[in-house]
Amino acid sequence: MNAQQEAAFLAGAGVPATTVLTAIATLVLTIAFVWALWITWGSFRAWAAAQLSLMDLAWTALRTAIVLMVLGYYVR
Repeated sequence: MNAQQEAAFLAGAGVPATTVLTAIATLVLTIAFVWALWITWGSFRAWAAAQLSLMDLAWTALRTAIVLMVLGYYVR
């Protein structure tokens, strides 16, 4: 945004656009980390109950980490 657009956004919203973008990015990444924790914890519980093999647990954790890395790259 140029300076005029930033001034108009600040006047209308009361906060700078960068603050809003940071808040949205924080919310998205927080939800993503909670999702990753939920997926990993569920897989760990299934592994502990012998319903999932160790390779399946590792594969689930790896896929979750990849999703977090890709999302973190695009949200930055």
